[in-house]
Amino acid sequence: ERRQGMALKSTVCKAELQISDLDRHYYATHNLTLARHPSETDERMMVRLFAFALVAGEALAFGKGLSAEDEPDLVECDRTGAIARWIDVGLPDERAVRKAAHRAREMVLFAYGGRVAEMWWQQNGGKLAGLANLTVIDVPPESSTTLASLAGRTMRLSCTIQDGVVWLADDAGNHELPLRLLQG
Repeated sequence: ERRQGMALKSTVCKAELQISDLDRHYYATHNLTLARHPSETDERMMVRLFAFALVAGEALAFGKGLSAEDEPDLVECDRTGAIARWIDVGLPDERAVRKAAHRAREMVLFAYGGRVAEMWWQQNGGKLAGLANLTVIDVPPESSTTLASLAGRTMRLSCTIQDGVVWLADDAGNHELPLRLLQG
């Protein structure tokens, strides 16, 4: 009996994301398709979706993410095709952050992982402080855990942002998701 080696395929998740960002005056509904890499957790996928909600614009798109090195999780290009905004999720290598910041007009990093993220920031914050176009946002465990609990193959979510406070609602309820600005 021959066993076939099977490549693990990404799971496709769909999200209808309604955004009301009163701080930026951005109001839109996005129908998104997220390819979830086999090694990606619900938490990471939802932090990606959350990052989309926080910086959404017409030109924002999901990148290749975990399936490709040197690719942003989210990317926004200008009309010329240049990278206006490079957005990553997680705790990347400091050199990778520096490289991305040099390739884009603006680099935004959504760090998460609680204590591990704090340790990452202690090690890398000083080295990254010189990057004027870098914003680092910490998604604390209470927020990323709530996000993970909202994950599904099909999601209908609405995100409201007002005075820097972020709410994410699904059919089951409305959740406040605190964030911490580390740099930017």
